[in-house]
Amino acid sequence: MELGPNAMAHLGAGIGAGLAVIGGSAGIGKLAASAMEGTARQPQSANDIRTSMIIAAGLIEGATFFGLAICILLVLIKA
Repeated sequence: MELGPNAMAHLGAGIGAGLAVIGGSAGIGKLAASAMEGTARQPQSANDIRTSMIIAAGLIEGATFFGLAICILLVLIKA
């Protein structure tokens, strides 16, 4: 089986996109677990913890989308 000239770019983009999504989801999962633990320990500060969690989750998602955009650009530039 012979691969086309862009096969390695597509393979790299697929692997990179998968790693970006796995890393982002792992980060948000750890963030949510820590927020739940903090809320269980100090219920009176639940609003502050929730606000901090939403801001941090947004930053993690932004980094994940940036990684996905780079993977898409890798495919489009090599096409």
